Amino acid sequence: MTRTITPRLRPLVLLLLAVTAVLFAGAAPASAHAALTGSDPAQGVVVDKAPTQVSLTFSEQVAMGDDSLRVLDPQGKPVQRGKPANVSGTTYAVQLKSGLAKGTYTVTYQVVSADSHPVAGAYTFSIGAPSQTVVSDTATVGGGVVGTLYAIGRYVSYAGYIVLVGGAAFVLACWRRGAGVRALQRLVVGGWVALTGATLWLLLLRGAYTTSGKLGDAFDLALLGQVLQTKSGAALVSRLLLLAAAALFVAVLFGAYAKGDEGEESATGAEDTAGGENTAGGENTAGEQNAAGAANAAAEDAEEKRDLGFGLAIGGVVVAAGLAASWAMAEHASTGLQPVVAIPVDIVHLLAVAAWLGGLTALLVALYRAPADTPLEASAVRRFSRLAFGSVLALVATGVYQSWRQLGSWSAFTETRYGQLLLVKIGLVAVMVALAGISRRWTGRLAEHPATEAEGETAEAEGEPEAEEASVPAAAAAVQNKDATEGTASTTAGAERAAQLARQRSAVEDARRKRLRDADPNRSGLRRSVLAEAAVAVVLLAVTTALTQTEPGRTEQEAKAAGGAASSSSASDSSGALTLDMAFDTGGTNGKGLVRIDLDPARVGGNEMHVYVQHPDGRPFDVPEVKIALTQEAKKIGPLPVKAEHITRGHWGATGVQIPVAGDWKVAVTVRTSDIDQATVSKNAQIG
Repeated sequence: MTRTITPRLRPLVLLLLAVTAVLFAGAAPASAHAALTGSDPAQGVVVDKAPTQVSLTFSEQVAMGDDSLRVLDPQGKPVQRGKPANVSGTTYAVQLKSGLAKGTYTVTYQVVSADSHPVAGAYTFSIGAPSQTVVSDTATVGGGVVGTLYAIGRYVSYAGYIVLVGGAAFVLACWRRGAGVRALQRLVVGGWVALTGATLWLLLLRGAYTTSGKLGDAFDLALLGQVLQTKSGAALVSRLLLLAAAALFVAVLFGAYAKGDEGEESATGAEDTAGGENTAGGENTAGEQNAAGAANAAAEDAEEKRDLGFGLAIGGVVVAAGLAASWAMAEHASTGLQPVVAIPVDIVHLLAVAAWLGGLTALLVALYRAPADTPLEASAVRRFSRLAFGSVLALVATGVYQSWRQLGSWSAFTETRYGQLLLVKIGLVAVMVALAGISRRWTGRLAEHPATEAEGETAEAEGEPEAEEASVPAAAAAVQNKDATEGTASTTAGAERAAQLARQRSAVEDARRKRLRDADPNRSGLRRSVLAEAAVAVVLLAVTTALTQTEPGRTEQEAKAAGGAASSSSASDSSGALTLDMAFDTGGTNGKGLVRIDLDPARVGGNEMHVYVQHPDGRPFDVPEVKIALTQEAKKIGPLPVKAEHITRGHWGATGVQIPVAGDWKVAVTVRTSDIDQATVSKNAQIG
């Protein structure tokens, strides 16, 4: 059987390896899911005097270590004091040493976003005047060999979860007799082993993945201890604990539950045998008692199996949901908009994926590897079809919500990498649904024309199985006659020959059943369509894994709208006008946005100021209140309030804004988005 099946499954395995290699080998370092939206001092700016601190503002809260934010002088020596601290909302700062010399300084940051992905970068600013610097490279996290290995571990963990949960669901909900099929047992156990091994692998790699990027640090126990204190580390540990419960579930499913099915069949056989004896013997009281006992045993076994199946179903759903939560509570769903809703939606999404794709894998194995004496029934395929249909409906509902949450606008489908990957995923799902429709038609034909109905006709047409089967008793009769004539065979030798003949009969019967099953055109068509579905599912899983490592479109567009800290926080055109962009987050619902200050001509004396408030996607944001104040700390001037009049939606203006002296002015803007939610952001700019 192995020689016949392996060539058919080989293309699927090769496709899996090829897709994995293309996605992982050609992938850049994992995109940052927390975008840097502001800094002070900003990139490229030249300040007159040394700042007392450097602050960075991100699009969401991040996790920082002792060395996550460093400032290096032109010779590459660190000049920061103490540890970085969260000063307000999503802004983090580190204090600088006093008496810094003139020259170009490099700011490097290396943090972990709220959805567990590493973020790293660097920029420069100058004190007095730009200078040469020896800092040419900074550590890159999320990429390189460690990044590739981590991505492979994520793929294997998702695949293991899908096979484990989906395979078990297929056995319990669609084909209970499959609990005794070795091929399905190996499939589900293989899923558990893959998920467990990948989880341990990710736990070891996590420290190197988010810090140094060096493979050798995977075995640093101190770094592992730090990982265990993070949200991602806790999620991986909880996954391992749940996998211990999953091991018990698998043991019962393929142990007591499978034996219960065998016991039920044995009891039914005993009942039939006893009934036959009673019929032959007429008034056979013992036969009647045996039949009654067998019937009672069968009923008790059936009831026990139903109870055990119900308990396995409840426990399996709890364990599967817990495993899904280990992803949902540490990744995309745990941060951003509506995490209270997003986390359970993500759990349902993962469960639906496992039921569909994992069940499809189990169906494929059952179609190709089920033994001849335990063929996959059409009724089991129909039950899986209903399960898959419900899973697809759940995927559509949860997928629509996740797409809205992660993209935020239609333009993000084409303008961001996340949106482009999501379009590919939607296309693959559509292809799988079309293939599932073809499989459904083959299932209907298989139910209308089962192979068992044509078994006798096919056997008579071929002639070979019956001839082979008849040859075995003939040979047995010849051997028995010879033994009787010669009288030299011992009782032991006769028993051995009888056992050998029984095995030969069984092998011939299995071969005949397999030929009949494989000759059924409806079953062959179903095999081909399910194999095509599985091939698309392999690619779909790879794209889904890539999505989990890609910056959501909403975050990417927010970073672009905020102008990014990689560009200068202020710009002057040829007429002397000044523009300041500042991202804000009041912490409430719809509390994020961008405020833009235009000051013209940005000189001593009277100036005209325009204030624009925008949503992260660039739409005008008509907030209840905007306050502006100017301060020159060096000469202790201010804060000077600027009274701006509301002009139109998201636009305020003021004329005659007086700048008394030239110098480095701090422009502070307070934005209020509700009765209680407000935030103050500021930038320094040279005016005059």
